[in-house]
Amino acid sequence: MRRIDRTGPDRRDVILGGTAAIGAALSSSALGATEPGLASAHLLISSVRAFLATLEPDNRKAASFAWDGPEWRSWNYFGVGGFVKPGLRLEQMDARQKTAAWELLAAVWSPAGVAKAKNVMLLQDILAASGNGTGQRSSERFSISLFGNPAQTGTWGLRCEGHHLTQSVAVRDNRIVSVTPFSFSAIPNRVTSGPHAGLNTLKNEESIGRRLFGDLSPALQSRARIGDRSPYNILSYAGRERANARKVGVAASELNSAQRDLLWQLIELYSIDHLPSGLTSAQRARVQSGDRQAVHFAWYGPNTPEKQFGYRLIGDGFVVEMASVDDEAQHLHTIYNDLENVLGRSA
Repeated sequence: MRRIDRTGPDRRDVILGGTAAIGAALSSSALGATEPGLASAHLLISSVRAFLATLEPDNRKAASFAWDGPEWRSWNYFGVGGFVKPGLRLEQMDARQKTAAWELLAAVWSPAGVAKAKNVMLLQDILAASGNGTGQRSSERFSISLFGNPAQTGTWGLRCEGHHLTQSVAVRDNRIVSVTPFSFSAIPNRVTSGPHAGLNTLKNEESIGRRLFGDLSPALQSRARIGDRSPYNILSYAGRERANARKVGVAASELNSAQRDLLWQLIELYSIDHLPSGLTSAQRARVQSGDRQAVHFAWYGPNTPEKQFGYRLIGDGFVVEMASVDDEAQHLHTIYNDLENVLGRSA
């Protein structure tokens, strides 16, 4: 079997982790049709403050950065320079701090999102146990970072990040205004042996994409396929969040009803399903706010199980990417970017 991971800036790995989700912390009743942003940040701020209250001064310093500084702009879930990301890592926290950290993340992710994040984290332990990155990888080598002052006025941000996971949330004047960049990525995507055999972290991300492409007519498949191989990595990385938004492939208007349903299942899998209930309605409206018939689906490579592939979903206000970093489709990178509000910055 081929070695799954490789060193270098674009070859990376992933994990799963432990506790049950606390439940959605954002109330849908806080959403206001005339208010800017996706949802009230009141309960998110409360969760942040509860987390900060558990930290000693040196821990707070490790977790704190300036708003919109280089650390905020340089999100990175890759393995560049090792697997340690800026912020306070779970492995540096005591039990009480970890509990508060997961309660905070339950205000950012749905129970399903928390579970998938923990799967991404677990994969790091699985790789380390196999001898791949032993001493470097850990399911707790994931950081929480705060950018600016978490207050009811002004702008600030929150990030959870580690190898193959990144989630940024931007808040302005007590409103959540952005929930991207976001990625759950994986290696190995399919665990084939050991106590976690059968774990398939990005099963739906792969299966729905393959099903949609496979359901297209030969003529539409030919037009949707924009490359014979998957790109080596995602193209919409830090500093280039808007650089890969050109609509290529096949438009939703050319698909039949069942194919359009698959297209939107895939879009919502990346943009909505991991979010808490109080954010989903507003986020769905945001994602669907452009011309739904003009959303494009593009494909790379063959459509053969356990063979490299990739795809892009490009709408008026978003881009989704998946790229196989290896030939066996075990090392998968993904990204979802809000093109109109990158990192909480509308321009």
